[in-house]
Amino acid sequence: MLDLPRYLLGVLELLLLGGFAWLGASAIRVRLVPSFTGAPAYLATAVVALALLIWTAELLGGFGWFKPALYVAVVAAAGLVLRYVWGGGPGGPSALLGFSPPSSRPSEGRVGAKNRDAAASEGPPGPPTPGVAMLLAGVISAAALVKFGIDVKGELATGMTGFDSTWYHGPFAAGFFQSSKTWDLHFIAPQFLAWFYPANAELFHAAGMLALGRDVLSPLLNLGWFVGCLLACWCIGRPYRVAPWSLALGAIALSLPVLADQAGEARNDIVGIFFLLAAVAIALNAGATGDDSVRSLLRIAKQDANASLLVGLAAGLAAGTKLNFLPPAAVLVLGLPFLEPAGKRFRALVGTFLAALAGGGYWYLRNLIHTGNPLPWFDHVGPVSLPAPEQPLGGREGHSVLGYLTDGSVWSDWFLPGLHGALTILWPLILLTALAGLGLCLVPHRSRSRFDSDSGSSLDRGRDFALPLAGLVGLAAIAAWLIAPTSASGPEGMPRGFESGLRYLAPALVLGFAVLPPALLPREAVRRGVLLARRSLFRSANSARGATRPAKKAAPGGHPSLPTGPAGRRAWSLGRIAVAVVVVAAIATGYPVQRHYLGDRYANPTFAAPGLNAAFKWADDISNARIATTGTRQYPLFGRDLSNQVQYIGEHKPHGGFTAPTTCRRWRQLLNEGHYDYVIATRDRIEPNKPPYPATARWTEGVGAEPILRKPPTIIFKLTNPLDPSACNR
Repeated sequence: MLDLPRYLLGVLELLLLGGFAWLGASAIRVRLVPSFTGAPAYLATAVVALALLIWTAELLGGFGWFKPALYVAVVAAAGLVLRYVWGGGPGGPSALLGFSPPSSRPSEGRVGAKNRDAAASEGPPGPPTPGVAMLLAGVISAAALVKFGIDVKGELATGMTGFDSTWYHGPFAAGFFQSSKTWDLHFIAPQFLAWFYPANAELFHAAGMLALGRDVLSPLLNLGWFVGCLLACWCIGRPYRVAPWSLALGAIALSLPVLADQAGEARNDIVGIFFLLAAVAIALNAGATGDDSVRSLLRIAKQDANASLLVGLAAGLAAGTKLNFLPPAAVLVLGLPFLEPAGKRFRALVGTFLAALAGGGYWYLRNLIHTGNPLPWFDHVGPVSLPAPEQPLGGREGHSVLGYLTDGSVWSDWFLPGLHGALTILWPLILLTALAGLGLCLVPHRSRSRFDSDSGSSLDRGRDFALPLAGLVGLAAIAAWLIAPTSASGPEGMPRGFESGLRYLAPALVLGFAVLPPALLPREAVRRGVLLARRSLFRSANSARGATRPAKKAAPGGHPSLPTGPAGRRAWSLGRIAVAVVVVAAIATGYPVQRHYLGDRYANPTFAAPGLNAAFKWADDISNARIATTGTRQYPLFGRDLSNQVQYIGEHKPHGGFTAPTTCRRWRQLLNEGHYDYVIATRDRIEPNKPPYPATARWTEGVGAEPILRKPPTIIFKLTNPLDPSACNR
């Protein structure tokens, strides 16, 4: 448990990291997309801030310098330089936080005033006001958040217990924390070549470990990603005046059982979903500036063309989080340039690609340098052979859903029960709703209207090309699930991994739900009726904003000018107070929570085989030990203070290969080379008709190895002397 001074020091480090990253990200957002205000501004700034934290960790980790003080110092320097040098000087708190009242928008010059007057005569709707939709969205999203929080509370009482969290998410993060390196491969159990996985999400867990010296933040991080997903869903519907409906439907999709294992765990599916939703939301909001010219998305003005860089960045961050986000990210990167004029497409493609590469390319470059192949799971492309480890994937036998689509027995025995369990009894409705949302995005709507919810201006773009791209992104996510070799893993005809593999379908489900409201927008006749019905509301809102006042000029450097009236100062004061209250409440609550968490963490584990549970409980009180293991689940062995160095015993092979030793002699040689203090010889589970302990237990027994815990299928040995390889019988 952390005492109060150490806890407050860690909190201070987290606040400095977040604050300086936000400072620099705000400058970038204002420079690239000054037209963004409100929720889209917050979302875009958050994406850039998260990218800054990742880039700094990658840069320092590439040299083995990923250490607490240096990490804070570099993030602080980057934030200050971006804000006060590249950003063109202070623009005031409102610009930093994304708040910019209508009177201070860069777009509100002579043309902007003309657009307002024209809009007033037509009577388009004004900003959102409390109503049934807002109330319903608030209730549903709050219920979803409470449900997720309750699940997080359960993990705070036990420690992270999910298989993937204890297999590779946790060990990767702890490895970054211990070694200060992010470039090296972290070899874990030889299954699925997992040491090549991208690790954007794990960097945030490692950052929390750097700040607090413990993994206190790890069970809470996905709660923050969940809130981010809700924000992105709101932003997806916002330019179409259906933000409450997109939020409500998105919250429903995020609450499905298929994503329940994200709560309180280090799983990264929800992280990738956030970045994918953010990419789509930024693209859809890129043109909502109040300009009434008829141009397609991302060609609104030069400043909004920069939104493609943010979209590419968010897509790259998703691909740098999990492999199954590569296809939808590729669709975004390749599709965005086609929204530009023919003569500008190549330039747009290069810019978007480089932004995506900046978001996720680090891990694939690392793989390329280590193995000669950015995707070592593939050893050939057509007739071209590629460098790759010569070893089986391990783990469950790989099969895809696509390979079983016409197998009736698999459907009845596995697919239908799996869909029921992961998507509830309403799974047919869930799938149809998501497919309807994605499919309707592809339907040409020539009179689709888009609205800026701050200015109330009608943005009639002819055919909206961004929604079809969003539909294609969702379909690419479905295709990635269909062909993934782990989407129906298990013995032939027995896809035991199907229900768990539906996590790879979840991004398409959430996106399909979120885009359904804008995809269902009525055509011209109904739209005009809605506009007329809201004319009086718009005029009232427009009058309250002072629409007849002369437009203010933009501040130097492209920053919006600051609000100078009482309303602007009052809004900023209330926002500042609200943020301060939330931060103070979180800090005050966090101290007793961390004491409770660290006191109960793996104190009485029941989530693995009995012997492994006993080993996890034992290891939680061990510090600064070198532990060798044969178990796939490794994270609890790092101990409560994360000081134990844990390593699966294996042999390094060419092109980044890593396999378990097959002889007693080689096993003992590897143990001696590693200078380990303890050996945990175990299987992952008790298997019928097999010996209670693995062969490695027999290979370890003898002089120099003292058994200190024996419980099937696990034996823990304390090594007192080097083991003699020549003493092996086989």
